[in-house]
Amino acid sequence: FLEDPSMATNWATISALDAVTASVQANADAIMSLEGVVSTNANDADAAWLILCGALVFFMQAGFAMLEAGIVHPKNMTNILFKNVCDASIAAICFWLVGYGFAYGDSEGGFIGKTNFGLDLIYNGVGEGGSDGWHGWFFQWAFTGACATIVAGSVAERTTISAYFIYSVVLSSFIYPVIVHWVWGSGWLSAWGALNGPIFSGNPATSNGFIDFAGSGVVHMVGGWCGLMGAIIVGPRIGRFDPDTGKVNVLYSGNSALQALGTFILWFGWYGFNCGSTLAMSGGMGNIAGKVAVNTTISAACATMTSVFLGYAIEGHWDISMGLNGALAGLVSITAPCPVVDPWMAFIIGFVGACILHAGHYLILMAKIDDPCDACVVHGFCGVWGCWAVGIFCTDTNIMYGGYPGGNDACGRAEQFGVQIVGTLSIIAWVVGCGGMLFLAIKYTVGMRVDSEIEEAGMDVSEHGLFSEATKPGPAPGMTSAVGYQPEPQFQAMPTYATYPAQNQQAMMVPIQQFAQPVYSMQPGLG
Repeated sequence: FLEDPSMATNWATISALDAVTASVQANADAIMSLEGVVSTNANDADAAWLILCGALVFFMQAGFAMLEAGIVHPKNMTNILFKNVCDASIAAICFWLVGYGFAYGDSEGGFIGKTNFGLDLIYNGVGEGGSDGWHGWFFQWAFTGACATIVAGSVAERTTISAYFIYSVVLSSFIYPVIVHWVWGSGWLSAWGALNGPIFSGNPATSNGFIDFAGSGVVHMVGGWCGLMGAIIVGPRIGRFDPDTGKVNVLYSGNSALQALGTFILWFGWYGFNCGSTLAMSGGMGNIAGKVAVNTTISAACATMTSVFLGYAIEGHWDISMGLNGALAGLVSITAPCPVVDPWMAFIIGFVGACILHAGHYLILMAKIDDPCDACVVHGFCGVWGCWAVGIFCTDTNIMYGGYPGGNDACGRAEQFGVQIVGTLSIIAWVVGCGGMLFLAIKYTVGMRVDSEIEEAGMDVSEHGLFSEATKPGPAPGMTSAVGYQPEPQFQAMPTYATYPAQNQQAMMVPIQQFAQPVYSMQPGLG
């Protein structure tokens, strides 16, 4: 170095370059490590999003329970609540054992899945096995329970518990998962990688599969049309239709408080239903979830007010029940097209959904079909409209914004509307065929309907051992009360003067304080 100073300079340069290289390598390693952390965090965020939205969808079971409890006669309230509790449990067991495999397993000819039964391809992240996917099963199970609950509303107040168990198991294990595979798995209708490519052309560069973003067809049509078949086969409730004149009789006016509570819970849970169907929050999916929330709200709001004013125009009074069902009709209608339409389109979709609700309500009554909750109309008929609305209102730009693969002009060429028609007709054919055979098999084997005496007394008495006014035990001889005999109400209601003849109304007008005081009934053992 002393003899040749340039060598020292070169050596210093090489050392500096080595230091820079080491620094660059360290930074590259840090970036790779950071990318791994970011990827892990994104996956965790997506999993958390699905778990949260799945919990919201599961909470919709409480909404269905309250809505149906507010519609059925009080003598059947425990029975319908019991069925809603069992729906979620049956769906969980069946979907875990076989349903999820049929829905999302490797496709057998585009018809049904054939792997991952009992979640055997999902593991704990250690050892041999497939990939993690717990959150995916959880989210999809919540949808399965919602589908089964729809049917319970259609056949309420006269269907045996044994029949209910059978159809709930078959629906959750087979009928529903097959449709899921067709549309959301790799089945022949799928827009997410159909086994043989999109129907019509088979080329994703020119065509899309059947678009049903959150389940107007997959969930609501399956539940609604299966419920319609059940209502037809089990027959109407006693007294619903006059045998001589065919007049429709109102058997019970309903509990508006429970109906409203149930509807608000369902509307709240629907944001998990629709927004959660992005299946992720990373990669810009948050923007799509926001658009879905806006369109869901606008459609539901428009359908609610349209139904309210239609009800007034038809019935001559403000009908809260039709208003609440209007909200549900709007929600069902927007569930399929929510990411592929604009807000003004969502407004129209909700409006048409409310019109379909009212038309369907009177149509099934004219056909002497008794669906106490109008479930086949709200979910079945409006589900068809939601799927068709995709083809009518979608734009190619919105399809791409909604995250669908491809990027083509199928909407602009109206091909997508044809796809939606084929898809809905296929779902109806599958559900009506399988559901019809299922309910007929139940009817002619174990029996589907309770005896007329049981139906008149109420399902709570016959199926759950509860007492009604007619069957509760009275006092034993020589005693003033008996265990199980209900005491008199703590408060007496003030009489309605309009129910008395005009000449007696003045005599009946007593100070309200007399009726506002508690009337205690001291009975042994009851305080």
